[in-house]
Amino acid sequence: MFAREAIFIEPPVRHLRIGVAIATAGRPETVRETVGLLKRQIRAADTVLVCSPRQEDVEGLCESHPEVVHILGPRGLPHQRNRLLDAADDLDVLVFLDDDFVMAPEYLAETEAVLAAHPTVVMTTGKVVADGILGPGLSVADAEKHLAKSPATGSLPLVSVYNGYGCNMAVRLTAVRAHHLRFDEQLPLYAWLEDVDFSRRLAAFGSIVRVSSARGVHLGVKSGRQPGMGLGYAQIANPCYLIAKGTCSWRKGFFLMSRNFAANVLGTLRGEKAVDRRGRLSGNLRAVLDLMTQRLAPSRAQHF
Repeated sequence: MFAREAIFIEPPVRHLRIGVAIATAGRPETVRETVGLLKRQIRAADTVLVCSPRQEDVEGLCESHPEVVHILGPRGLPHQRNRLLDAADDLDVLVFLDDDFVMAPEYLAETEAVLAAHPTVVMTTGKVVADGILGPGLSVADAEKHLAKSPATGSLPLVSVYNGYGCNMAVRLTAVRAHHLRFDEQLPLYAWLEDVDFSRRLAAFGSIVRVSSARGVHLGVKSGRQPGMGLGYAQIANPCYLIAKGTCSWRKGFFLMSRNFAANVLGTLRGEKAVDRRGRLSGNLRAVLDLMTQRLAPSRAQHF
């Protein structure tokens, strides 16, 4: 177990085969831009894998970036990420990125250094220096400004964390394969908390750490996202499901549910425009009603 204090390590002692895996739907311009930015990495990815439910979701991607391996898979983040795992049989590490996550140029090099030096680490997640999901969203230009304000430190501090953040998390594939781990396909659509579920199952076999020098910005692009009511329903249904499953503690689950419910109430009262707080609050209340009538299930979120 890593202490919560910073731990500084030496550069990598061996090369790992690293792939970048992106699940996308309905945002071809966004995924093309994100893949293009991967070329700035000082340690290039060995493979770039992109999974979408339709060819139209990646229009122009393979023409502009012929190195990309495109995979078709059923719509829904867990389904698509499982297809990406299936395609990674010749890799050591798979870095899952959201299609709107901008990595600092040293991100992959920093991640490789940690995983090469610490064989007991089974998952890493980077430092998100700005997250557009919390507001109206960010542009790539905004991301560049945020990264410039948070320069690389030249060191690799490790901090133990409960789970990886799904917009940027790297998994050691030997552990995933050895224990036949998959993303839970009972969680539909954007599958809120699928990262927590997968992380906690993987945590049984090693450490999960945040690498603060592996920096990035989550743009939080709004197009193609889950409707407010569906996400609000998932904000209650998914923690309850994971608590029952044993991959989320009662304390963390209650914290997540109460925090989101409070944010949705306050946002609705304030007339927040950047986020559909009214829709999310309606979804929260519908989920509470379903909980009381014993009908609560993550799959019901996709019907709103």
